[in-house]
Amino acid sequence: MLELFKSLKLDKNSSTPLYIQLSDKIAEMIDNGILLADLKLPSIRRMSSLLNVNSVTIVSCYKQLEIDGYVHSRPGSGTYVAAVLPDRSGNFSDSNVILDELYQSDDLNLINNGHIKINEDTINFASATPQSNLFPVENFKLVLNEVLDRDLGNAFDYQDSQGFYPLRSSVCSLLEKRKIACSEGNVQIISGAQQGIDIIAKALLRQGDYVITESPTYTGAIAVFKSRGAEIADVPLSNDGLNLNILEYNLKKYKPKLIYTIPSFQNPTGISYSNEKRQEILALAERYNAYIIEDDYVSGLDFENMSFTPIKSLDKSDRVIFLKSFSKIFMPGLRLGFMIVPPSLKGYVIEAKHATDISTSGLIQRAFDLYIRKGMWDEHFEIMFDIYRERYNKTVKALDMYLPRNVQFHKPGGGLNIWLDIPSNCLVGSLLKAASAENIVFAPGRIFYSSTPTKLNNVRLSFAAVHTDEIERGIKKLCELISYFDRGESLTGNIPIL
Repeated sequence: MLELFKSLKLDKNSSTPLYIQLSDKIAEMIDNGILLADLKLPSIRRMSSLLNVNSVTIVSCYKQLEIDGYVHSRPGSGTYVAAVLPDRSGNFSDSNVILDELYQSDDLNLINNGHIKINEDTINFASATPQSNLFPVENFKLVLNEVLDRDLGNAFDYQDSQGFYPLRSSVCSLLEKRKIACSEGNVQIISGAQQGIDIIAKALLRQGDYVITESPTYTGAIAVFKSRGAEIADVPLSNDGLNLNILEYNLKKYKPKLIYTIPSFQNPTGISYSNEKRQEILALAERYNAYIIEDDYVSGLDFENMSFTPIKSLDKSDRVIFLKSFSKIFMPGLRLGFMIVPPSLKGYVIEAKHATDISTSGLIQRAFDLYIRKGMWDEHFEIMFDIYRERYNKTVKALDMYLPRNVQFHKPGGGLNIWLDIPSNCLVGSLLKAASAENIVFAPGRIFYSSTPTKLNNVRLSFAAVHTDEIERGIKKLCELISYFDRGESLTGNIPIL
């Protein structure tokens, strides 16, 4: 990272003060995603030495960046890139666009400091949640009314912190189809996967504990672990899952309490672990006394019948905490999910759940239980499966047709996301702005890393929120933009509008 700053060229003969030149260059690096949120800038003395300028120049530069909203100082610690950034007019970004699982500070970066707006005409490859017109409102209204007629005021009582017992029983029935054995006593109802991760962190982690995560991974999990004061040890992904050599090295060195995984159609890469690797990871967790969080993101969206085995179904020694949210298939605003918790952790988890919000909404739990029992969940899942499969096939076909040859992507065979590896001379931040001008948005890969990535040229495309008939047009335009940047051509007036 120091080499980036050392390479900055300042013109000492220019009429523009050096500190303004430097602040503009650093601001541009932040805008383009080269310097990420919360990155610590070099100390004043170090930066002065790197650029061979007076320390007063660096002090003035950092002060200007802070005035402009690009950095903030932490007394006794240093100067850090801000999480919430201004646009070039000096106004702070709108925060009213929440892109599914991304934290708000990441959302603000993702919509590129106010330059990117999302409206009803936007081709939205950034969000991995279903469009609201796909929500099963009428059927859910029916079960809500039936529950209210049946249970009256009891529907609004506090529930058992572990969850409404009939719903826990329905969850066990759903899991039997996945060959996951459980009992109602091991099921914990939660208000979405994000809360589940938070509850596990509260129950098990203390300041300075280590957690192993995939790299890249779900940014919400990273935020939770860091909020508990945990240290994160990254393990890069291969095409069939975690790099086992690095995983075992980290297990030996850091003795982590948790291994956080998304083994099927991983977010953001779409990679799935081989069944052999799932067995090996479970064996390593047992050997080094760590628990595995198996985040079942969208394993059911298996469009090519890959039939991956849940790690939990292989778990004979209660090493796996199985976590599942219904948000990517159902209605995300309901905030509903569940965990299968090893008996040894059950007490800690219930205590953490009670301390968090006492219990998940009783009315929603009762209604969703009835929704499952009436067969509506299975019917809705089949509808969503067919819709997502069609969108997946259209996306892959369009990428095969239009992607430049030097752009790589992995065909996951399921899930909601596709990961692009674009040329290094095509800055993702610049591509994001140019795509936004064409009313197309996507998620830059950099936001899915727990630390500054060595590669900044990844893009996550999600097709969950894109109308099927818009996919080819959006992919074609995005591929044209990548080609223009890759060739180093100016975008000014040269790209035809589709």
